[in-house]
Amino acid sequence: MGTVARLLDEHVSFRCTSVDRIGVRGYIPGLQYEGGLVKFLLNRGGFIPSPALLNRNHERLVSELEALEASTGVPVVRFKRGQSKEDIARPYQDEAKVTGRPGLVLVGKAQERASSWRGFVDDTHVAHRASHPHIAWRRQSSMPDHWYFYFFDPEWGPAFIKVSTYAPYPLWCCANGHEWAKCQLTKAGIGFEALDNGLRSVEDPAAAHRICARLGAGHLRGLLARMMAVIPDPVDAHDRRAGFDWSFSIAQLEVSDTAVFDQPRRARAWFEAAIGDHLDLGRPELVSLVVDRKVV
Repeated sequence: MGTVARLLDEHVSFRCTSVDRIGVRGYIPGLQYEGGLVKFLLNRGGFIPSPALLNRNHERLVSELEALEASTGVPVVRFKRGQSKEDIARPYQDEAKVTGRPGLVLVGKAQERASSWRGFVDDTHVAHRASHPHIAWRRQSSMPDHWYFYFFDPEWGPAFIKVSTYAPYPLWCCANGHEWAKCQLTKAGIGFEALDNGLRSVEDPAAAHRICARLGAGHLRGLLARMMAVIPDPVDAHDRRAGFDWSFSIAQLEVSDTAVFDQPRRARAWFEAAIGDHLDLGRPELVSLVVDRKVV
């Protein structure tokens, strides 16, 4: 049957390691705690940090999002529970690829649970008085609309960004390193055969390895900048001067090691060998009883 190492060395026609799915979380650090939210609202000219100021920003965002829908003319979909959003959006992204018209291709909406700021009058606070009520803020569970914006990007291919119009305005971006690599191979004029999510073969395997290895944070920042330039922003220039701006962190990163065997039976043999090699995973010889008694 052969060992795992031998099968990989002798019977693999193409192998490539690449970043696969990437999930980026966007957040505004100054809006993650109550004191920062109060500063944000007072910086916007409020005499007190009233919920009305936050509601005004929410209404402004919704108005601009609806104006974006109208001006672009892209399809708008209300996602239903249980639907695959990616499957619904992909035909629009594929069409943009075929027609050579990158950009925003679909807007989706879905009610989803979130933790949002809610303000209320705290008349038990020592500073509370009728002429200057004390407003307290708490994070509470809510079910607001989340807006999905699906793009076909010339550098990344299919990607999307999701935003909420409720403070603290959580943002989520999803892209795929395999799709980025395919775009770079196409730009370099290097032929390849694509898998649904990966590469089956490449005319110049060494070039594919170099391309996959050079994917970095700068490429991801470029994608975020291009998408965020299209959609309305919860913060404006005045907010940013006061220190309220976006930060991003990678919350999900998948790495794929694709090995294409020369014959299907070699892949089956590799699977059997890998299972056999891992039967003793966890070093069972080092396992000892914590409670040496029979549980009835």
